[in-house]
Amino acid sequence: MNYDRYLNQSIAAVPPSGIRRFFDLAATMKDAISLGVGEPDFVTPYHIRNAAINSILDGETQYTGNRGLPELLREISIYLETRYGTSYHPEKEIVVTVGASEAIDIALRAMVSPGDEVLVPEPSYVSYSPSVIFAGGKPVGVETTHEDAFRLKPEKVLRAITPKTKALILPYPNNPTGGIMERADLEALAKVVRDKEIMVISDEIYSELTYGDQPHVSFASLPGMWDYTVTINGMSKAFAMTGWRVGYLCGPEPLIREMLKIHQYAIMCAPRAGQVAACEALRIGRENGYEDVARMRESYDRRRRLMLEGFRGMGLDCFEPLGAFYVFPSIKRSGMTSDAFCEKLLADKRVACVPGTAFGPCGEGHVRCSYATGIDKLNIALEKIADFLAEC
Repeated sequence: MNYDRYLNQSIAAVPPSGIRRFFDLAATMKDAISLGVGEPDFVTPYHIRNAAINSILDGETQYTGNRGLPELLREISIYLETRYGTSYHPEKEIVVTVGASEAIDIALRAMVSPGDEVLVPEPSYVSYSPSVIFAGGKPVGVETTHEDAFRLKPEKVLRAITPKTKALILPYPNNPTGGIMERADLEALAKVVRDKEIMVISDEIYSELTYGDQPHVSFASLPGMWDYTVTINGMSKAFAMTGWRVGYLCGPEPLIREMLKIHQYAIMCAPRAGQVAACEALRIGRENGYEDVARMRESYDRRRRLMLEGFRGMGLDCFEPLGAFYVFPSIKRSGMTSDAFCEKLLADKRVACVPGTAFGPCGEGHVRCSYATGIDKLNIALEKIADFLAEC
């Protein structure tokens, strides 16, 4: 039976995730080292797990309100104001979602009408452009480059804007490049946003994972930008809570109200146990100065420097990542495409990386390697990649 006529052709035309393809291949090889999926190798801290266990043992297994647990909404509000200087009313301007992924989806579906254009920096996370398409819009790539430290340049954004432009996705710290936007970069971009009156969907899931002396700056905290910004964040990366699936989105009430509507009908609420765990993470973090986050960030920073030195020692041109937990080295000297490089490296050396093209066409000539894994495995992977390059 031919099922094509039953399918939404816009969705059928979107390819599967390029990240998952290499992760799934590596999973079939017992001796493979995966630098593919961006997931912390830390176990969720004990006190967070224990809070959820106690909640379940106490019989707290019902739905929560659609927005989320009131105590979690309050903790999110306090966290964002104390850490990043952004103020959101917990009962009107915040929704707890099933990970930041749902937040991206419902933000776009609530804002994008058929034919609207959404600017998507490239390279960037694989879900943005497909989510724009699923919402009926058209993703428009805006190239970022190694020479510009993979920062989004306002002049490039300005050139990409048309009368159909509805929004800009701002994904910093960036996956896959590890690039960040400093305050001066964001202020220059804010002028374009204000002049052209476009909305910004600021995905700040890696906000706690920045290195060096430049702290993360939330776009909504800039003068005049709160009204133009939907902020997305979550617990997965900084708190090692990927499997708990707790994210959140924040913004002006007229927008959040419509996003909540989609969430109500499609999801109902995020898992209660995950919300209890998230509340514990934020509450204890507030009380102890986010020691768990700091400990994990310090470990990532050591691995970041190890990977950077390792790739540069092989003679690869490698941008220094200042956020997230990825490196994005250029593999152009190998003479292979990004896909061919990753396929052959996995087949010959049992090391899985993700081709840069999974994150947009301008990722060609690069591969993404996650350093959210043990240092012993990273050292072995670097040795194998060096051997692979020597044999090319």
